[in-house]
Amino acid sequence: MRNLTKAASLALLAGALLAPAVPASATTVADAPFSVFDVKVKASKTVKPGGTIKYSIVATNKGPYEADAWFVGGAFPKGVDLKRIMYSTSVKDTECGLEGRAFYCLLPVVLEKGDSITMTFEAKVKKNATGTQQATLGVVSYDLQTGMDNMSKEELERLGVPEHGYGKTVKTKVVR
Repeated sequence: MRNLTKAASLALLAGALLAPAVPASATTVADAPFSVFDVKVKASKTVKPGGTIKYSIVATNKGPYEADAWFVGGAFPKGVDLKRIMYSTSVKDTECGLEGRAFYCLLPVVLEKGDSITMTFEAKVKKNATGTQQATLGVVSYDLQTGMDNMSKEELERLGVPEHGYGKTVKTKVVR
């Protein structure tokens, strides 16, 4: 597990996951995503105040093309200490960043159609947390053309480069 306290420039990409992805039936061929992700998210069902919630994300690239510009993470609950989030994955050189309540990781690997990746997060719950803690986690992908891989988020937005969010909401009940 690695500590997530270091902020990286990729944190500027946070927030896109909170908007639901456009259903495939609502897109035309011209604006269909380069890579559609199937996302499965699991979370601890219950946690004691001061305990740890474990999140597991499995993302599968359903195609039609390889995925080479994508991030895993999302919006963590209000009752979580964002400075104490840990993550693990088999992908080396993973970089993560935090912006607001959103925490995203860039996994520097190309996922071919049909390939999957698993990422685990452990979030420390604040001692004063109560009720149900809700997180929205998954994948944000970008339709980058050749040569766009070093552009800033602002420039990608200015050019209208499509981004697609594939998120799932999970809940964990705080028990005394």
